[in-house]
Amino acid sequence: MTVAELFVACLEKEGVTHIFGVPGEENESLLFALEHSKITFVPCRHEQGAAFIANVFGRLTGKAGVCLGTLGPGATNLITGVADANLDKAPLVAITAQGGLDRLHHESHQKVDIVNMFRPITKWNGSVSSPVVVTEMVCKAFREAEQEKPGATHIELSEDVADLEVDDVFGPMEPRRPRRPASDYKAIRKSVELIRAARRPLILAGNGAIRKLASKHLTEFAERHQVPVASTFMGKGALTDRSRLSLGTIGLGFRDYIAEAFDEADLIITVGYDIAEYPPQKWNNGKPKRIIHIDFDPAEVYTEYDPDVEVVGDISAALWELNRTHGNLDDREVYPELSSENVKVNSDLFRNMEKGWFEPIRKRIGEDLELFELQENDEFTVPGALRIIREAMDDGGLMISDVGTHKMWIARNFPTYCPNGCLISNGLASMGISLPGAIAASLHQPERQIVAAMGDGGFLMNAQELETARRLKTGFAAVIFNDNDYGLISWKQHLSRDHSVSTRIDNPDFPAFAKSFGLEGHRAESPSHLADLLQTCFHGNSIYVIEIPIRTHVNNELIKRLDSYWKEKQQIGS
Repeated sequence: MTVAELFVACLEKEGVTHIFGVPGEENESLLFALEHSKITFVPCRHEQGAAFIANVFGRLTGKAGVCLGTLGPGATNLITGVADANLDKAPLVAITAQGGLDRLHHESHQKVDIVNMFRPITKWNGSVSSPVVVTEMVCKAFREAEQEKPGATHIELSEDVADLEVDDVFGPMEPRRPRRPASDYKAIRKSVELIRAARRPLILAGNGAIRKLASKHLTEFAERHQVPVASTFMGKGALTDRSRLSLGTIGLGFRDYIAEAFDEADLIITVGYDIAEYPPQKWNNGKPKRIIHIDFDPAEVYTEYDPDVEVVGDISAALWELNRTHGNLDDREVYPELSSENVKVNSDLFRNMEKGWFEPIRKRIGEDLELFELQENDEFTVPGALRIIREAMDDGGLMISDVGTHKMWIARNFPTYCPNGCLISNGLASMGISLPGAIAASLHQPERQIVAAMGDGGFLMNAQELETARRLKTGFAAVIFNDNDYGLISWKQHLSRDHSVSTRIDNPDFPAFAKSFGLEGHRAESPSHLADLLQTCFHGNSIYVIEIPIRTHVNNELIKRLDSYWKEKQQIGS
């Protein structure tokens, strides 16, 4: 057995089903070892696209997605997708090749120090220096990638080490995932004291709350005690937006209506809150308030985020403990599905809470969302088109957002009804992720309704992966919001300087571009036409590339409306 063959056997033992990447000379031995394995190697059109597919594959499954690149430019092309996975807390293992050890002490062809280049953007990485370390390194890479908080790891395998013979005694290690510790009882007790004293508590659900059990127990906790929930962009769906306790999303670069809830709250309970996606000074600028931090890791040190108590450990276990101990639940009880209409407030835990204090704010948020409904003859806007997309999708459908102006509107105006019902890159916030992400989603859940939403700028960053998507027979709607602009940058420039520079771009004929790949390509002509295209796509489980020409006037109109509201509120307060 060669090192490459042992490496592949270790990957099989870890449950790897797909590897996404680009072949090269120096990873030849690994590719031939994969040929006779249970693992499918998927040739992609760019290593960044491969890393994004692995990234979203890991995020949806909880098992590390795997991407592969050769040495030099193959490895450096993986970097953006790997860094995105690490900051978005998506489990991913990157494998790169390297030249032979006999030339690494020289300045030689395509040689760069990949291990040190990847070190700042991964949880752990290393180079295989000997056949005897292969099994340990592969096992460690997957354990580190998948355990909380998840992230990216990286292994380098040089071409000569890959061909070395290895004794059969060095077989794959059995994957064993340690159970996460429960929270300290004193932290739970302190949390209860803060909760009992709170008059206006508010839950902030972050990326960590999306985990299946965390979402379940968060929902039970919120609905049992009637506590409102706001989410970060990556926490969307932790509590269904159908719940009357949902206040939507915090995270825009300006003060939206939801900021009023944070101003008025006297206790913030953060659940899986990820500072990498939204800094605390953006929301913690109101009246002095207490903070309970519930997360897998201790809180980051921030002047504006200094929790009164940190409940560190498994998130679902912490919420379950609060429910069990102070919600009159029995250890053996199988929790029923709860709804806010038929659950009584537990008077013991939230004894001082002002019932319904958040409802005027929620009403204001809901009324604003209704303003963007399109009539049949209206020109498209992003929020208007999103209403049509949401209505066309079932509650379990998946929206994958690229980065741009549309991301802000998706976070704000696209209701999400289940965990992982809306994926947004917001740690690294990488343009170009949604199209590759849709490939991963379709491979994992081929029957699911999937929309990859992107701007014209983000689409062309990884448009080459349309060929990969077609070859794999995946099915999804690739929706392109076209304003011939790097719209988010243009919007922000207008806000700061009243005009934009260096953002205008030209585009190809997007429907014709899609058809050149043998795919359905369309330009939406009206709201009803868009709805029809989506229904045809979903029922046919095929790939539709749908261009939506948009007008952007609603961007600044929203800002003006919010500015007017906050000024009026300030005048009333003074």
